[in-house]
Amino acid sequence: MENASLAHSDRILQPVWDLRIGYEEYLRSPLFPVFLSISFYLYLCTPLMLIDIFCSEMRWYKKYKIQPSKKVTGAEIMDTLSVTFWNHVLFILPTAMAQWIWTPPTVMPDLAPTLFEFVWHQAAGVFIFDFQYFVWHYTHHKFRFLYKQVHALHHRYSRTFSWVTQYLHPWELVTVGFLTTTNTWFFNSHCLTTWSYMLFSVFISVEGHCGFDFPFTANNFVPFDLFGGAPKHDMHHQKPLTNYQPFFNHLDRLFGSYCPPMRAGGVKTKALLEYERRNRETKKQG
Repeated sequence: MENASLAHSDRILQPVWDLRIGYEEYLRSPLFPVFLSISFYLYLCTPLMLIDIFCSEMRWYKKYKIQPSKKVTGAEIMDTLSVTFWNHVLFILPTAMAQWIWTPPTVMPDLAPTLFEFVWHQAAGVFIFDFQYFVWHYTHHKFRFLYKQVHALHHRYSRTFSWVTQYLHPWELVTVGFLTTTNTWFFNSHCLTTWSYMLFSVFISVEGHCGFDFPFTANNFVPFDLFGGAPKHDMHHQKPLTNYQPFFNHLDRLFGSYCPPMRAGGVKTKALLEYERRNRETKKQG
């Protein structure tokens, strides 16, 4: 009993994990992670949608919007919402029901994960997904059949807004969902870590498609320009043969597919202007 108390006191996340007590019946369900991620996605996208609808003429909006001259229209919102809705009804819901039938209840240990495990398992999961999706993404741009039949849907809009995050062909949606769900399996992660990783993945994915370059977004405070964020991915929608990495920059730089992003207010940086100048010269020589 004394050893158990000491173990509890060593876990800084134990008070958070203890909040589960009394709700274990619901949290053990294989449907809970699905409900959690979908709810969080709606929670993040809805305020951003309202900002795009009601604030598009405000000065601060144009100051931080990456492409302020391109207004998000009601028709575009309805289009992306429709695809998202039917993808969830026709693909996510059946998959979730199959999980509910065949997957055993989630094991819920008494102890919370250590803070070290909690942080590094999620960080490793994000880096692994970043590599996996870079390969998938690059492949689906380089092979015309794959691009036309699968990934072209996501590129229907040349600038990003929140609902574009899951504006995906079913094959891409299933791939992204599978990779996100299974990456923490490599580490046999605690279920609290797995749930947090799913939420964090949804958060950085929505942030990457939000279309804003706010001072507090990750790309502005992660050191050494490691994280691309919304400006980098918005540039990918403007120049689809660049910036294949979903989150970071190192692989795009290594393989020569990095394009410096446009910043808040539609400002082209010196690096972007130089990139475009070099490309124009290369095309003339070709």
